[in-house]
Amino acid sequence: MKIIIAGDGEVGFYLAKSLSELNHEITVVDPHDELLKKLESETDLLTITGDSTSPKTLAEANVDNCDLFLSVLHDESINLVTCILAKKLKARKTVARISNAELLQPKHREMFRDLGVDEMVCPERIAAKEITNLLSNTVATEFFDFSGGLLTMYLIRLEEGSEVISRSVKDLLATYSTMHARIVAVLRDSETIIPHSEFTFQVGDLAYIISKPNQLDAIKKLAGKRDVKIRNAMIAGGGRIGRYAAQTLEDNMHITLVDADHTRCEELTELLNHTLVINGDATDIEMLKDEGLLNNDAFIAVTNSSETNVLTCLHARKLGIKRTIALVENTGFINISQNIGIDTIINKKLITASYIARFIVKGDAVSSKWLSGTNAELIEFLVGRRSAATRHSIKDLHLPDGATIGGIIRGNETILPSRDTQLQENDRVVVFTLPKVMDRVGRLFD
Repeated sequence: MKIIIAGDGEVGFYLAKSLSELNHEITVVDPHDELLKKLESETDLLTITGDSTSPKTLAEANVDNCDLFLSVLHDESINLVTCILAKKLKARKTVARISNAELLQPKHREMFRDLGVDEMVCPERIAAKEITNLLSNTVATEFFDFSGGLLTMYLIRLEEGSEVISRSVKDLLATYSTMHARIVAVLRDSETIIPHSEFTFQVGDLAYIISKPNQLDAIKKLAGKRDVKIRNAMIAGGGRIGRYAAQTLEDNMHITLVDADHTRCEELTELLNHTLVINGDATDIEMLKDEGLLNNDAFIAVTNSSETNVLTCLHARKLGIKRTIALVENTGFINISQNIGIDTIINKKLITASYIARFIVKGDAVSSKWLSGTNAELIEFLVGRRSAATRHSIKDLHLPDGATIGGIIRGNETILPSRDTQLQENDRVVVFTLPKVMDRVGRLFD
């Protein structure tokens, strides 16, 4: 696939590097020559210095031969104009990064589609939604629903006392044969493993679990976890993520929001109805304690500084806060942060990549989740009418190493398949896959 990425910094470069590893033909358009030189030194991508709203620059990038055009600059107005121009210049599909979640309303989506913007992604809104979900389910480090919750992926750290420690996959399948959940992958020491029958689980493993509905209590018991009820939460950072999260949460729990910018605090006070807004520096732990930090069940750090977010979450954890969530923009920090005690990491690059992944794989991808701490993905495919996958049982599909089927949604029925299960047309299949085999997996369901 020929993909053009218009960006002005880390999100665009992260996408470019990640997509190039999947053997797509990538061109990056960026106004900053020095940043492009750095990218060229690290990759063999084609780069063009210029303004993405310039028809001349887009023509130089061969936009008329582009399968997917991504505009992910920080300025949503530029992204929207860029995508409109790209579409008029014959780009086949366009995706714009936006920051104003109001534009995601159906009437606005339709208007921008008519103008040439096929899809819009708001990473800040998705991040806020993830925070809200994680506070309602404190067992998982990360989770994601497929088909409205008919299947759910949980990422859970296996603790001392877990019933799976030192036991093999084969043993667990025999012991818990009636349990409607399965471990599809494990992250151990930064290595992603698809466990075979003799694989043995260890303390500290991060287990990716695919589950039918209403299995959370059984999963908690299996993993050695106890749920925590979140009634009070403190948010450090009043930017878009902090604001969206507070708006969503404030009707169901007591929220305190801390931000260093006085003007922003005044705006937040007007916008938020039931949130206590504090003007202060989130790195001042004594100030946070004075403002009631120790009375909170959760601490969410979403300032513009990854270092501040990590350090304040570690302080909060040390002081006994039950749940910590940090916005970490440096992907290199993710594994480190997870291993030193922060419960959940939010990353806008991964959020954007997850949204875009469905457009770049073979087959009809309905939804996708790019997983934190690993380059693997969970992708929900719709099985096509002519798909070869409908002619064989799973054991005869010859899934490549690095991929496994986690679950099937057939109408309103959820199936955790065996090797003898046979797929049907219009099944939705949730597949865990590593990048190197993603296209081969997609072709099976096309």
